Amino acid sequence: MEIKLPESGEEQNLVGSLNNIKHVVAVMSGKGGVGKSTVTALIASTLVKSGFRVGILDADITGPSQPRAFGIKSQGLTGSMFGITPIETRSGIKMISTNFMLKEEDDPVVWRGPLLAGAVKQFWEETDWQDLDYLVVDLPPGTGDVPLTVLQTLPVDGLVIVSSPQDLAYMVVKKAVKMANQMQKPILGLIENMSEFICPHCGESHKIFGESQGESVSQKMGIDFLGRLPWDTSLNKLVDQGKVEEYYSAAMASIVEKITAKTES
Repeated sequence: MEIKLPESGEEQNLVGSLNNIKHVVAVMSGKGGVGKSTVTALIASTLVKSGFRVGILDADITGPSQPRAFGIKSQGLTGSMFGITPIETRSGIKMISTNFMLKEEDDPVVWRGPLLAGAVKQFWEETDWQDLDYLVVDLPPGTGDVPLTVLQTLPVDGLVIVSSPQDLAYMVVKKAVKMANQMQKPILGLIENMSEFICPHCGESHKIFGESQGESVSQKMGIDFLGRLPWDTSLNKLVDQGKVEEYYSAAMASIVEKITAKTES
């Protein structure tokens, strides 16, 4: 599953030549199941609402979920002398994902580490992103080959770490922080996802994953706490319907404002 681009001559030199990406923000988590990909989609769509030009690189090669959240079906990728042409969402977010290269969106991607890393590198180097204010990278969970490749290859301005209130989730946050520090990549901060469930009928708050630990863990790890996001059933419905761009959250807007304040300064 490789996009054929010019292999020699002057045309090869044009691949990626129009790209002007101001900021690269990678979103990672130490483990799966904390809503990292949904948070990635929310960051990107909130940035667009703020007037920024945005792209998403879905680096979760074996478990890509960004196309579904934005309602984009598998449709194949095309290329030009300037590189792979990304697919655009309804709001104009440019996206690249392995899902666009599959016949069916539920087809498995059974690749070993080097192939996974190579795909991410090709997506970065050979996609015709053109002018972007932000490229948001959805990393796979953990600290394996793909996150390592992204941190080594891409000029990452900062990492956003996503976790949940569970003790286990915070235990693995430490691994993500240590990896970022070892790679000398700045951490923009921690987002605590699914911090509470607010009943839509009575308005009562339920801590279904335990008490919030975001601020205390951030303080212990020496990183900034960006904020909390609740478990929102309306968001879940929009993601399932491929309409994540229609969601608005004051909490997410505040988080994105903090992210842009750090990257734009």
